[in-house]
Amino acid sequence: MPVIFFDIGATLADPHVEPDGSLTLQPRPRVMAVLDALRDVRRGIISNPGPGDGAVARAAAALHEAFPDRFSDEALVHWGAKDSRVIFDQAVASTGGTAADECVFVGEDAAERAFARQVRMRTAAHPVFALAAMENRPVFRARTELPDGLGLQELTAAVDESEAVVMQVVSERLALVMVTAQGAGTLTRAGFPVDVRGPVDDTAAFPVRDDKPVSAAETLADAPHRAP
Repeated sequence: MPVIFFDIGATLADPHVEPDGSLTLQPRPRVMAVLDALRDVRRGIISNPGPGDGAVARAAAALHEAFPDRFSDEALVHWGAKDSRVIFDQAVASTGGTAADECVFVGEDAAERAFARQVRMRTAAHPVFALAAMENRPVFRARTELPDGLGLQELTAAVDESEAVVMQVVSERLALVMVTAQGAGTLTRAGFPVDVRGPVDDTAAFPVRDDKPVSAAETLADAPHRAP
């Protein structure tokens, strides 16, 4: 049975340190819906709890407070640095026999996803694409145009109902997105033409922190690429 492991910070939730030193996690948009849709799939965590004594205990408490009953298998919860393949090897070993290529790591950091792929795990840059990764369907970088009569509100509504994530609004008429082929079709049918540029994991330059706009110069310079 497949197992999906999630990073926490900037992927599942945004962390906040309270005045008393405790940690709270604010789930990011669409995450709870994704986890609910994956209720029958084994789920785990691969995340760095930060430095200091008690960091793991604080992170674990915050995780269970923010996501009650969603990460209940403690054997699949791994705390530590994701700066080599080591923690990903440990995660695969903890599944009780699931093959590495049946495991998925979901995290916004391209370097961490590269370490996961070294152990043959599948990867996704955003929780919305966890199912696509589990089913071995690719996710693409793309641009979409906002035609006359349709604005950001309509684009957001279309994205929220599909395998797509808006990464940056470049102008009133152009947005950068991540999409599966299914998501691209949904956006196109909603009136937003999609220009696919290439697989997400082919580059570390594409922004995946959807709350932090960045320069799109390198992304926009990519040569067009059509999804298969």
